[in-house]
Amino acid sequence: MSFTTEVKAEIAANELHACCGRAQLSALIQMCASLSFTAAGMALEIKSENANTAKRILKLLKEHYQVSSQLCVLRKMKLKKNNIYVLRVNSQVTHILNDLQIMDEEGLRPHPKADLVAKECCARAYLAGAFLASGSINSPQTVNYHLEMSANSKEQADFLIQLMKRFAIIAKYIKRRKQDVIYVKASDKISDFLRCIGANEALFTFEDSRIQRDFMNSLTRLDNCELANEMKTISAGKKQLEDIAWLETYQGLDTLSGKLQSVAYLRKQYPEASLNELCEIYANEYHETISKSGMKHRLAKLKELANQYRNE
Repeated sequence: MSFTTEVKAEIAANELHACCGRAQLSALIQMCASLSFTAAGMALEIKSENANTAKRILKLLKEHYQVSSQLCVLRKMKLKKNNIYVLRVNSQVTHILNDLQIMDEEGLRPHPKADLVAKECCARAYLAGAFLASGSINSPQTVNYHLEMSANSKEQADFLIQLMKRFAIIAKYIKRRKQDVIYVKASDKISDFLRCIGANEALFTFEDSRIQRDFMNSLTRLDNCELANEMKTISAGKKQLEDIAWLETYQGLDTLSGKLQSVAYLRKQYPEASLNELCEIYANEYHETISKSGMKHRLAKLKELANQYRNE
């Protein structure tokens, strides 16, 4: 079972207040249904490839409008050969569409009026319905975080974006193969969306995977940083040894001052030690503390003297 299917199964099982059920059904029918005209009048044909979504629509229609609908299952003959669940509603279609604010005296609306989702619980239910209808979310085990929903129009996509903004979830819009798609890639905002639509179990799974991945990424970055610092230390030590070799060849280390001599001998003895490590070794060997900047200054002085011989 995919992570998307798990999320949809969870939110389809949530209990709703009457007002929230109406808001959720509005999103489901507007995004899943098509309207047809027959000799008997208008009819709704509602399609979904998700069994839980189809069951949710059937349940809400019975609860709110007491309508009987025909259910049939078709099977795709291409690609994954998924089942397609088709609900046909032949009665009270005009009343249903008007009550759910999908249609008014001017015709079909791209989205309901603001009063349908004025309450926070209804706004959450509407977003849950939109996700049930056309949403998908990558498994938290995959490389990239990605949540998206397909809308029927740019106006409907904008409506969903504004609705998500109420919960501080910033979604972006893209036109993809004649589809109006809104998407979220920020992992923390995907978590907020799962919390918003009531997918609490999925949220725990998502957050657990996210924390584990972020922890492993932090360890990897730390390892890379330590490796880079180690390579930098080795490279700097190699150059300092070259400087000391020049001085040893052309001048002799015994001609240096005592402080420079001690640092030169320590560097020769510990070629891969960092500045901090050299300071600790110096303190142990000579019973005298030296700061990191002091050690760096003495090594720079050795380099300056060696460059004089190089120039000559």
